[in-house]
Amino acid sequence: MFDRDIWICNNGRVAVTARSLILRYAFFAVLATIANLATQRLVLWFGEGGMFFALAVGTGTLVGLALKYVLDKRWIFEDASTGARAHGKKFSLYTAMGIVTTAIFWGTETVFWLVWQTDAMRELGAIIGLSIGYVVKYNLDRRFVFDDTRLAPAS
Repeated sequence: MFDRDIWICNNGRVAVTARSLILRYAFFAVLATIANLATQRLVLWFGEGGMFFALAVGTGTLVGLALKYVLDKRWIFEDASTGARAHGKKFSLYTAMGIVTTAIFWGTETVFWLVWQTDAMRELGAIIGLSIGYVVKYNLDRRFVFDDTRLAPAS
């Protein structure tokens, strides 16, 4: 899918076109969104009401966050750091950058739920909020979390 968008630079580093990077990031965002919403549906299967809604949103967010971190680290930012200390630091920063974007996501999803009170509209709000949030998150992650990886200008 991405073969024609990837080439090797003179310094031996792999270069990826902006189009390929955007497609990958969007695909991973879709995967994380599906994981998030599937987790929410699973939690909501056990019951309704405010407590189940909050548990569903929180659990779905954690599942989506963990999946997206693993995919972004390897396939978007090509971060090769290893070890518990490196992962702990990166994941902590990644999570911190996600606080603002999670507020966008939760706020949009909650407003849609409060206004229409249907699962379909709640999920539409989640998709809209996650879409906006992922654009903001990519820029924050590139600047503050994975700032020492391949996205730095090549020499």
